[in-house]
Amino acid sequence: MTVNLLDLDLPHMVGFFATMGEKPFRATQVMRWVHRNGESDFAAMSDLAKSLRENLSRNACIEVPKVVSDRTAEDGTRKWLMDVGSSSVEAVFIPETSRGTLCISSQAGCTLDCKFCSTGKQGFNRNLTTAEIIGQLWLANKALGAERGGDRVISNVVMMGMGEPLLNYDNVIPALRLMLDDNAYGLSRRRVTVSTSGIVPMIDRLRDDCPVALAVSLHAPTDGLRDVIMPINRKYPLKELLEACRRYLDRAPRDFVTFEYVMLKGVNDSALHARQLIALLSDTPCKVNLIPFNPFPNGGFERSPREAIRQFSEILNGAGIVTTTRKTRGDDIDAACGQLAGQVTDRTRRTIRIARSGA
Repeated sequence: MTVNLLDLDLPHMVGFFATMGEKPFRATQVMRWVHRNGESDFAAMSDLAKSLRENLSRNACIEVPKVVSDRTAEDGTRKWLMDVGSSSVEAVFIPETSRGTLCISSQAGCTLDCKFCSTGKQGFNRNLTTAEIIGQLWLANKALGAERGGDRVISNVVMMGMGEPLLNYDNVIPALRLMLDDNAYGLSRRRVTVSTSGIVPMIDRLRDDCPVALAVSLHAPTDGLRDVIMPINRKYPLKELLEACRRYLDRAPRDFVTFEYVMLKGVNDSALHARQLIALLSDTPCKVNLIPFNPFPNGGFERSPREAIRQFSEILNGAGIVTTTRKTRGDDIDAACGQLAGQVTDRTRRTIRIARSGA
């Protein structure tokens, strides 16, 4: 059976090479070729013995998702739609003066059905493999490097694309380890962020297994409201979530958790909501990132007015909570936060079941 080397972090790569009678240093050699150099042709790996290159050609491959479309917005944001067989997923590169951030997907679709997210409206198809997750970074590095003389331009990776990363834990962890490995992408733990809707047991596991920067999709200051717009809150309410965040900080590379808060007109954007949020976060070292809602067809919500967002931010900052407002990027190509949907078909038929139940 042919092994896709993009599925393997270093320990698994070493194990694979051991099955071929090769020493561990061969694994690191090949990892550098594949991830640092973006090489997919074993014949081009010139410092490997010819016999090893031939053996790899018979027993291994480097397969990445097929790019279906590649679009660039007016502000330079670039979105790739990638075919993963049963459906498509999206990755987005956001260039800034001091960094280049790649937003990648962990699932085809999403199970969580957050009411303000277009991906959730599409239902869930399946988890992505490690190769499909890391393949997004591999492809983006190769595409962007080709335009810039081979230079690496991706300095940050955020798992904020399609899906809930912590519900695809067994595939996400090897991908994270590859991002951090100096033989692969060599990113700092501070520059790799996992965004979760609040899967409490898995936050604890991430703290123990591979602590990177943590972002939590909060979006409401009370259980009553969060239950409505984020059904996962009914399983892991705010008290449990905040306790998990504080536990995470014991091993986190940053001394704060980022809380993401989408601004929905007339839903969660009042001065009262801001004061409730201050009370909720009083015991948790954090930063808050306000996200102007990005509309999509039949979304059912409107973006909070600019003045409401400004006032909300002022109240939080005035209480000593560092608060920023995310600049909307790539919305002209549906690449902005909450807009990632691609061409996902709901194979679970969850959307139909919800419509029939009247939920």
